[in-house]
Amino acid sequence: MKRSRYRTRPGSRYPYGAKADPDGVNFSIFSRHATRVRLLLYERSDSASPFQEIELDPRDNRTFFFWHVYVEGLGAGCHYAWRAEGPADTGRSGHRFDARKVLLDPWARAVTDGLWDRELAKGEADNGASCMRGLVLEDNAYDWEGDGHLNRPMEETVIYELHVGGFTKHPSSGADHPGTFRGLMEKIPYLKGLGITDVELLPVMAFDRQDVPREPAGLALKNYWGYSPHSFFSPHPGYCTSPETGSHVSDFRDMVKALHRAGIGVILDVVFNHTAEAGADGPLINFKGFANEIFYHLDPEDRGEYVDYTGCGNTVNCNHPLVSAFLVGCLEYWVREMHVDGFRFDLASVLARGEDGRPMANAPILWNIEFSDLLARTKIIAEAWDAAGLYQVGAFPGYRWAEWNAQYRDAIRRFVRGEKGLIGEVATRIGGSSDLYEDQGRLPINSVNFVTCHDGFTLRDLVSYDRKHNEANGQENRDGTNDNYSWNCGWEGETDDPDIMSLRHGQARNFMAILLLSQGVPMLRAGDEVLQTRKGNNNGYCQDNELNWFDWTLVESNGPMLRFVREMIAFRRRHPCLMRRRFFPRGRGEAVRVPDVAWHGLKLDKPLWHDRDAQVLACTLGAVADAEEDLHVVFNMSEGDLDMPLPEIPGRTWHLAVDTAKESPGDIVVPHDQRPVQRPVYSVSSRSVVVLESRG
Repeated sequence: MKRSRYRTRPGSRYPYGAKADPDGVNFSIFSRHATRVRLLLYERSDSASPFQEIELDPRDNRTFFFWHVYVEGLGAGCHYAWRAEGPADTGRSGHRFDARKVLLDPWARAVTDGLWDRELAKGEADNGASCMRGLVLEDNAYDWEGDGHLNRPMEETVIYELHVGGFTKHPSSGADHPGTFRGLMEKIPYLKGLGITDVELLPVMAFDRQDVPREPAGLALKNYWGYSPHSFFSPHPGYCTSPETGSHVSDFRDMVKALHRAGIGVILDVVFNHTAEAGADGPLINFKGFANEIFYHLDPEDRGEYVDYTGCGNTVNCNHPLVSAFLVGCLEYWVREMHVDGFRFDLASVLARGEDGRPMANAPILWNIEFSDLLARTKIIAEAWDAAGLYQVGAFPGYRWAEWNAQYRDAIRRFVRGEKGLIGEVATRIGGSSDLYEDQGRLPINSVNFVTCHDGFTLRDLVSYDRKHNEANGQENRDGTNDNYSWNCGWEGETDDPDIMSLRHGQARNFMAILLLSQGVPMLRAGDEVLQTRKGNNNGYCQDNELNWFDWTLVESNGPMLRFVREMIAFRRRHPCLMRRRFFPRGRGEAVRVPDVAWHGLKLDKPLWHDRDAQVLACTLGAVADAEEDLHVVFNMSEGDLDMPLPEIPGRTWHLAVDTAKESPGDIVVPHDQRPVQRPVYSVSSRSVVVLESRG
């Protein structure tokens, strides 16, 4: 791309965004009510001003609601942005046009933010010298080397939720490209060794790192998690090795291809419910400056105000036809062009709201996602609630949609910390939550089970803190949930007391064991397998530092926990009876040796469903594959040791596989090291999980 003045011709409204060909570049953006539109061309990502501004003639450069121009001789490597003028009568029409603001192309495949100043994108200042820019990419073929989607069945999936930047930013990572997609590639052997099947990446679409509250003195806060998106088609420039030259797409594709070679699928956490443009006092980045009245939910009485169902200042109007087509097209792009295997939708209940904000039984965007041919084999997972009280766990519209099962999380946390009288609910949750899904014709795989995730306590903090400690966030500990269902095991925070530490490690093993023994789809939070702490901070969204980063020294120092998690994942994968596609029959099962499931209490076949003081549950699971062993599982969350009876299976003997009360390596025993249990009972320690396998 040479710095010169380029000739133009009208161009075409399609394709949207910037599309290069051998003769030049076609640019196209949507803005129904703009009266004047200018395209700005920059030589570099850090150019203070454009080398050429191209004014679009509405007679020649507008078709329907699209503005377009073809720039002859322009090639890849050019940075670009837009200015749009039009009405700004926000209270009546909702328009927010402002010629002083430089706007990003909503369809940009690559964006740069090296000069970005969020504050200058607000108010009356011209932000031309501090704007984000799109980057024209080459339209050359990428060599996927035969790569394709893994299409792994949902029931065989073990999800690992991780942050691309934080996974390798810690000095201990040893990565050549820390904090990037390529840095993640360097840790693929670790992921493969752990045994997970899919990574669920916290938001990797371009987001605004400056979208944090005004900082109190002395704090250096950044938007770390990435739930502040602005450009849904572009990989986040902060995760790219050379964003200023447009490595976005190649970096991301190389990562996906390498993960697929290791047999690991890629699920993206997508944020379609709100954007970084925030509310009325937020910046103009793209959507607000081109089509504010279409893209966001506005107050019908005062269209200068935003309806906020997200807690982030604005709400995307997902079921407007244009917005719906834009978002579905975005998902299809990431599947078709980037080989992504699935998506997890943040605050997905927003997608179920109609243009009037009311919940819809048949929201068009949700069904368009479910029935899209391109998305047909992808995993689609909903966080089935929003910040305005719409809670749809067990009732999210559609059939193929899996859900983050918050009821599972809460029940298991309460059970493991020692609450009584939860036996019936715990059995339902570890059985796949049939109460939520079976009567709708849905399956155990609709339930994504988790105990921890990015939001809330880490696993170590869940067993170390009774209260949140978010002072570092600068909001006087007001942010973050107060409902953690945690237990500090007798001391708040860090301690050297060996008895407390032993109890905490046992509790952590209990959580992991229960999670990986449950029907449905287990999801682990990255770092929990090595007992990472955030020192009690349960809302680390703004901490881009060692509080959040994966500390690789823990792989050695907490090696016993890592081994336990690795072996529990392997245990699950060799037991199809833990990965059932159907719910347990309500009567007797069809297994040859034992029922599909038999529930027990202190005595065989006598579960304590209605005992308000009960803290003990046991079950026997029948094998579903010829070479598989039957399982007997005991969950004892009481404070006493118990002699638990073992069911008799003619010709077979029980062998101890898991006992979370034991120290490593006795906490989980691989098959060739297992020893038979000679007695008809097994002594189950207090606050522990025991699993036995039957063999002839």
